[in-house]
Amino acid sequence: MSSLPLYEKVIAQNTTQRFLDVTILFLLLSLLFYRLLSLKHNGFAWFLAFLCESCFTFVWVLTTGTKWTPISYNTYPQRLQERIKELPPLDIFVTTADPYLEPPILTVNTVLSLLAVDYPAHRLACYVSDDGCSPLNFYSLVEASKFAKLWVPFCKKYNIRVRAPFRYFLRESDEPPCASSWEFQQDWEKMKEEYERLCGNIEAADNNSTSFDLIGELEVFFNTECQNHPTIIKVIWENMQGLSDGIPHLIYISREKRPKNPHHYKAGAMNVLTRVSGLMTNAPFMLNVDCDMYANNPQLVLHAMCLFLGSSDERDWGFVQCPQYFYDRPTDHLVVLHQTLFKGMVGIQGPFYAGSGTFHRRNVVYGLWPGEVDHQGKYVNEFNGEVADDELLKKFGNSKEFINSAAHALKGKAYFTSILSKSLDVVHQVAGCDYEHSSDWGKKVGFLYGSITEDMITGMMIHAKGWRSGYCSPDPRAFLGCGAPAAPAAMSQQKRWATGFLEILFSKTNPVFACFTSKLQFRQCLGYLWILIWGLRSIPEVCYAALPAYCIITNSSFLPKIHELGICIPVTLFVIYKVYTLSDYTRIGFPIDSWWVNSCMARIFATGAWFLGLLNVILKFLGLSETIFEITQKFHQPRTPADDSGKDDDKMIFNESPVFIPGTTILLVHVTALAMALLGLEAQGGQGTGLGEFFCSTYVVLCFLPFLQGLFRRGKYGIPLPTICKSSALALLFVHLCKMSTISMN
Repeated sequence: MSSLPLYEKVIAQNTTQRFLDVTILFLLLSLLFYRLLSLKHNGFAWFLAFLCESCFTFVWVLTTGTKWTPISYNTYPQRLQERIKELPPLDIFVTTADPYLEPPILTVNTVLSLLAVDYPAHRLACYVSDDGCSPLNFYSLVEASKFAKLWVPFCKKYNIRVRAPFRYFLRESDEPPCASSWEFQQDWEKMKEEYERLCGNIEAADNNSTSFDLIGELEVFFNTECQNHPTIIKVIWENMQGLSDGIPHLIYISREKRPKNPHHYKAGAMNVLTRVSGLMTNAPFMLNVDCDMYANNPQLVLHAMCLFLGSSDERDWGFVQCPQYFYDRPTDHLVVLHQTLFKGMVGIQGPFYAGSGTFHRRNVVYGLWPGEVDHQGKYVNEFNGEVADDELLKKFGNSKEFINSAAHALKGKAYFTSILSKSLDVVHQVAGCDYEHSSDWGKKVGFLYGSITEDMITGMMIHAKGWRSGYCSPDPRAFLGCGAPAAPAAMSQQKRWATGFLEILFSKTNPVFACFTSKLQFRQCLGYLWILIWGLRSIPEVCYAALPAYCIITNSSFLPKIHELGICIPVTLFVIYKVYTLSDYTRIGFPIDSWWVNSCMARIFATGAWFLGLLNVILKFLGLSETIFEITQKFHQPRTPADDSGKDDDKMIFNESPVFIPGTTILLVHVTALAMALLGLEAQGGQGTGLGEFFCSTYVVLCFLPFLQGLFRRGKYGIPLPTICKSSALALLFVHLCKMSTISMN
């Protein structure tokens, strides 16, 4: 058994996909070549189409280069348990920032699921970062720690698979084989009763949060504000006996915040968690999880450790990423993305750091390079246990206790306080808002600053040092989270991502520089470019979406006529691409309507959220605004079988956010253009509009069908009147400019 590997690499056979990738690329290049040859015989629309299709060709090159060699890993946790008797410690980080947008009961369920994983309890410590400094969050965690003393033994005694209570009590199909026993029924009833009591206590506290009695443990929250408060660190539960079958440590952290000090959003919180945990438990591995991402597979830590400990070369894994899926929203597009692009990146240097569900090596987060693995921390000098290098003060800050802790971590040695409460005086210093001044935190050490998508820039710099990242996708799925509850939240999230990605693209840490100056592989660079140019891709997406309407209004064309041989290229390209993307869904088992809905949403995100993200970055560079970190709202509304009728699932929710203006404008432009053609109001003269332009215009209307329906609906499913007015004004301006261009050309 000891000779068997802890994981195996699985190389996917994708000959057909490669053939189609090359075929589509050939057709795109043929279309560009055809347009170049006939450019002088056509007008502005033809030239604009050439520019847009050049961008699409570039994106396809990035896509093809990234997913060319898909790889996955099979892990064997049972072999790990037989081979390694003393498993390495793990520090778990759970981050939350707003008790109203991220209900405490979600955080509680995530924490409970993590405390109950199949891993020795004395090797685990769970740190919860509350960036909202909420007494409600702290109270909820205290109550959860009491429930955990019953819940964790229950889960392990009966081998419960789903260990987030709010999901477990919804799904009777997940009951263990012993569910029919009288003892289990008794324990089950007790657990459900205790969980309902926990939920009731948290709900009652939430309803009375404005009149919270800040006494006892809650007294530290007196006179605190979300953005102005001292450091608060509380050891909620400590496994003082070091019991392997007990409850892991649970520590609450709310870092110091002051109005005039930058706090760097989630990256700043992660760095505080890293330093505080480094002084308290200093585990060589760290797991960071968003507050809504509960542990869906109790053996997820063992699966990840199979990758870390099963490699003969420690350079292999700088971090291990678990794919993100949702329990309350369709995840078809995520599954397809993981099966294609992410597995393709696994075959290069590994997947992106996705910000949640990620296992890190502590020494890599501290800035270790792969070449230093054999003599870890060679630049760390100690003299009789005392730090003697001023360079380290600049690197890690002015806490000598933390530097000693970092030195041990870099050398692979254990260093932790036997009693956590004794370290509280020291850890307050490293959680202060002034601690990082004149240090390398956020620049070369820890989770990097400079973008609101801190995960992407941090992971890219780890890859740039030469590290690989692992991909851990066990069955059942490692984590399940709460998706954006509706279109406004999803659009806001996409806008934030597009903004953050462009901040990285236009910085000194962009992947092109890293490819030439560091150890970022060329195809890995293509993968990063694919995602970082989301905002830039919105320009050709918007232009190409508006092009059919422009041609109809101006009586021109951007496609060959139906009787011309050249029409075969775009038609063949369109058909093959649609069949290719449809096969990605049907091959995995998803229905055709899932493919269509996700295809339409891709257009809506690109022309709306990504376009607004681009405008945000432009305004930032002009000094007219600053980017802000918008927290995605979550709802604790578990779906029951009665909720799965899907009555309103096909309806898009709108609000007055600017992200809906581009989509509404594009729809109104095409409806106006088709109406003008039907009434014979298009411009006279010109080359004449062909069947292709009318087909494309109709196709765009179908893609934006939710917006068309929103024009005639009321309430949250209807487009607000201010948005309709603004979009109507923009659509009329577009039509007017089209008419003016026709007059000037004539």
